[in-house]
Amino acid sequence: MAQLLDGVILMDPTGVILSANAAALQMHGVAEAADLGATAEDYARRFSLRSHHGRALKTREYPLFRLLAGESFPDEIVGVVPDGDDEVRWVHQVRDVSMDVDGGDADYLALVISDVSARFDAEARFDAMFRANPAPALIVRLSDLRIVQANQGFLALTGFTEGQLRGKPIFGLDLLGALKDVDGVRSLLEAGQIVPQSEAELRVANGSRRLVLFAGQPIDVTQEDALLITFADLEPRRQVEQALAASERDLMAVFEMAPIAMAITRENDDTMFRVNAAFRQMTGVDLADRTARPATDIVRWATGEERRRAMDDVLEQGSLRGREARLRMPSGEEVDCLVSAETIRVDGAGCTLWVYQDVTEYRRSERELGVAIDEVMKDANWLSRSILDKLATLRRPQPSTPAAELTQRERQVLDLICDDLDDTTIAERLALSRNTIRNHVASIYAKLGVNRRSGAVLWGRERGMGSPGI
Repeated sequence: MAQLLDGVILMDPTGVILSANAAALQMHGVAEAADLGATAEDYARRFSLRSHHGRALKTREYPLFRLLAGESFPDEIVGVVPDGDDEVRWVHQVRDVSMDVDGGDADYLALVISDVSARFDAEARFDAMFRANPAPALIVRLSDLRIVQANQGFLALTGFTEGQLRGKPIFGLDLLGALKDVDGVRSLLEAGQIVPQSEAELRVANGSRRLVLFAGQPIDVTQEDALLITFADLEPRRQVEQALAASERDLMAVFEMAPIAMAITRENDDTMFRVNAAFRQMTGVDLADRTARPATDIVRWATGEERRRAMDDVLEQGSLRGREARLRMPSGEEVDCLVSAETIRVDGAGCTLWVYQDVTEYRRSERELGVAIDEVMKDANWLSRSILDKLATLRRPQPSTPAAELTQRERQVLDLICDDLDDTTIAERLALSRNTIRNHVASIYAKLGVNRRSGAVLWGRERGMGSPGI
């Protein structure tokens, strides 16, 4: 007994404690065998025992009394609480040994004790961490791959109760679906080896599936060899990706159907990789299968400087609006466009959306109208003042009020302004004060939409105002 690392308490069949070795005394925190008690009853008064689940044991359930009753318990776990304490101080794993001298009834009874307090402390800490961990996790027994325990995170993720999972085979429940290598994962689990991170469709209580990332790790802090399987929920990410893909499909449908030419270029290399039907019609270029081509190979600006300025504005401001440009198509045809751009992201990469509004016909019509008006106004003696005003407005549109809204006095003042007279001279000519003339001039500026005298003179002379020859 003295040489054993395990503790031994020796008792006769009447319940008298005969001796105990040093290991047994140390495992009870006493110095002498007498401190354990003279009999099994004394021992029960000095030490309270609890099951490994924490339940207080009745006296007849103590290992010493079960030994006296002839019961066998090859491995029993009990917590030991010294008299006067409220908490378990040691955890013992005990087994029974009966010895007889003459081949009859047992002459000596021995309780063999192993101190497993450290192991149970580690198990208790692990259990507390396992239950408190918000990450979903399962403990699976290695011998049969049955679920021993599920934490709150797993129950919340799946909607199962612990009773629905405990003792069930993990593959029997079909928890892990859509595995790329079912046999490989199963082999790793059965061998108690590390299972690397893998994606799977996790079955939940309502029968649906959630995309998860899971991994397995052998653990040795439980009573049986086991595996810890942890999960990361990827379903929200998948739903976002699906919603994003649907949104991109809708946007691409709008992009393709837009009546204005549109194209998308990459920010990093300025290659054009997607165009819509209107762009294909305008340029004759079709990027089949999203084959990227340098944007400058498809749309050439009149000058490289104009294009650089447009690119700089997009980079600095993130957008471009209505920039007039003359572009050369791959066919060699030149097209007048209003170019707009906006920085966007496609498949997570920075891109630029370009919009080309073809105004070639509008500009051509505008130029032809201007030429026609110029021809008409070469001899305008036979035209009325109102017709001249309208022709001048068509020739050079202004965001101003028509001349017909000028008062008679304002027309007189504007006539003299067109003769290059200053306010003082106009005041003397019209017999008005200089302040009155200034008020009329301010009103004329406001109605014409100009902010300086030269603008008013130009506007008036285009409409035949002022003395001939000035």
